[in-house]
Amino acid sequence: MALTKFNFNSFDLTTVASSGLAFNSSANGFTADGGGAMTLIKTLTASSDSTISFVHGSSDVVLDSTYPVYLFKLINIHHLGNATGEVNFRDGGSAYDATKTTTFFRTSHRDNDTEVVFGSGGASLFSNGGALEQDTGTQQWSGGIGGGESYQAGSGYIYLFNPSSTTFVKHFMIESQIYSAAQSEQSFAAGYCNTTAAIDGVQFSMSSGDIVSGTFKLYGIKDS
Repeated sequence: MALTKFNFNSFDLTTVASSGLAFNSSANGFTADGGGAMTLIKTLTASSDSTISFVHGSSDVVLDSTYPVYLFKLINIHHLGNATGEVNFRDGGSAYDATKTTTFFRTSHRDNDTEVVFGSGGASLFSNGGALEQDTGTQQWSGGIGGGESYQAGSGYIYLFNPSSTTFVKHFMIESQIYSAAQSEQSFAAGYCNTTAAIDGVQFSMSSGDIVSGTFKLYGIKDS
């Protein structure tokens, strides 16, 4: 069997530098490919910001029928006080006030190997004020981030489904993990924006104060 050694300097990759690559039968053997199923759309970095917003059509943000599913990744979100991470959705106009019904629960474990008990009856999983009932306010995505320590932060992700639909309500699911006050705390939220109007903006904030630092990434996910 003959082996051929390719000289990478002979390949013209200029026209496909931002795409995936696939082999074909052309002279240089390459063609542009669609890449993976998940595409990074936008990265925003917080620096003592009151809000971080992703708005369709602004600053290269895509949040329409291009993708059926959108994924937001929240990485090392830091706050100097003790505040919960919040998110809200825009369904037309300029206000982030989509009506939402949601569930919320969390569980926690301390550094000293003791369980944190929330609520009454010894329950460590619970639904509290983080659950909304036909509410236009922000949705909690984490427990209290902060405590004044520079190394405390929270990370998580949010899936938003078919935000451009004008037929169905808009479902979303959230999972997060934070380190705060010497404990690991995991939160789960899910629900829907009760509107058939398109969701064209998503905004992140804290329940009080600014987002001191952190990285927010928006991805589009293909059907296949």
